[in-house]
Amino acid sequence: MKKFWIALVVIIIVSLAATGVFYYLRFFGPNVTDNQQYLYIKTGSNFEDVYKTIKDQEIVKDTTYFLQSAHSMKFLKVKPGKYRLKSGMSNRNFINMLKSGNQEAVTLAIHNIRLKDQFAGFVSKKIEADSVSILRLLDSAKFAEKYGFTTDNIYTVFIPNSYQLYWNTSPEKFFKKMYANYEKFWTPERKQKAEALNLTPQEVSVLASIVDAEALHDDEMPTIAGLYLNRLNKGMKLQSDPTVIFAVNDFTIKRVLNRDLITNSPYNTYMYKGLPPGPIMMPSVNAINAVLDYKKTDYIYMCAKADFSGNHAFATNEAEHKINARAFQQALNDRNIKR
Repeated sequence: MKKFWIALVVIIIVSLAATGVFYYLRFFGPNVTDNQQYLYIKTGSNFEDVYKTIKDQEIVKDTTYFLQSAHSMKFLKVKPGKYRLKSGMSNRNFINMLKSGNQEAVTLAIHNIRLKDQFAGFVSKKIEADSVSILRLLDSAKFAEKYGFTTDNIYTVFIPNSYQLYWNTSPEKFFKKMYANYEKFWTPERKQKAEALNLTPQEVSVLASIVDAEALHDDEMPTIAGLYLNRLNKGMKLQSDPTVIFAVNDFTIKRVLNRDLITNSPYNTYMYKGLPPGPIMMPSVNAINAVLDYKKTDYIYMCAKADFSGNHAFATNEAEHKINARAFQQALNDRNIKR
């Protein structure tokens, strides 16, 4: 009889130990593999969608243990996002991360991208929203008007910088974040400088986009900005080649021809006076500051230097400008640059 009780106690202890090991392995044992670096949960997904992704991508070693743990931990409501996976992570830690929505932020390093549609494509590679939905928002007159912009100048909201945001950020939330940064960027001091130029912040950015497109070297930006401000104040056409290239929509052009100058577009500053309705590229912060802190000169003409250094030859009168222009045209001919 004594042996029976001893055996029974041993069986119970072994059973409890086995049960303990089972539950330890199920909850605390390593289960996440190193097959994927991230788990992406799309907006609108349910648990079945997430489980299928985990199974299809072999994110865990034992899907049965994961499923049992998920039910035990009442993991029912999923939260969209980009979740960083760590090899050897336990089911408990993995599920807690998903339940709490503890996703990893995305770094969006915005540089001065030329076109709005290119920008939408760039952003869509970093967040869940596709380029079509982002572009549709930026091309909505009703949406732009709500923030005091037009579909032409709404692109001036985006200031080159590095931003932290979540992968599942919607186009609307993305814009709101960028607009908040825009308002922070346009400090009272910057607004006062813009007002002194008789320009709105949007107009400053439009002019800055032209300055940025013209200047190969940042140290020339204040001089170029001052030249264009002189032309604006005199009621002269800006006559900027980059605006013509934008109007023609051919950014491979190295030499603007007379036939390009008659392209009928509000962006063609050879045809229309004043600033174009929107930026011809996303201007850099340096270009914006160059407009606000422009260099005062009497220059009203410029052309690229014939030495192809990327610098410009500036002039205060047409006669001097024609000499500089002929020298550059001859240099283009010498290099057989026809277009």
